[in-house]
Amino acid sequence: MDRLTKNDVKKIEAEIEYRKLVVRKEAIEAVKEARAHGDLSENFEYYAAKKDKNKNESRIRYLERMLRTAQIISDESKDDEVGLNNKVELFFTDDSSTQVVKLVTSIRGNSVGGNISIESPVGKAIVGHKVGETVTVKVNENFSYDVVIKKIDKTTDDANDAIRSY
Repeated sequence: MDRLTKNDVKKIEAEIEYRKLVVRKEAIEAVKEARAHGDLSENFEYYAAKKDKNKNESRIRYLERMLRTAQIISDESKDDEVGLNNKVELFFTDDSSTQVVKLVTSIRGNSVGGNISIESPVGKAIVGHKVGETVTVKVNENFSYDVVIKKIDKTTDDANDAIRSY
């Protein structure tokens, strides 16, 4: 079950609507046009168009299922605590490095882009904590490390954060 904010739900609903009203029509037209080229046994355009159409339908089902099973959560937090959509500067005590991460819902997680899911070990560890606190990030039963929360930037939901693929 995914934990989603109201803004996540709106973003998913907008993608579903776009895929149904725009992408679906374009995909159907592409299949019709490719079919009109004749022999389907060697018609690469036909198979590519069918694949794109099926991929779109699969994405719609995936997003609709996500909405049906989602738990809606608040993205509000106290002014001095780490919460959803906040950018947080972390100091890693084991190697004396610093990194800025943004805490997001799991559907927007993208660790390469600096978006850390609230379901990840780091996300679970830092949520609700304050500047100056040392927090232990437990990766598994045998490994953990400490981070110090250096700064919290109370940013808001960013509509540009992409929803993850399958």
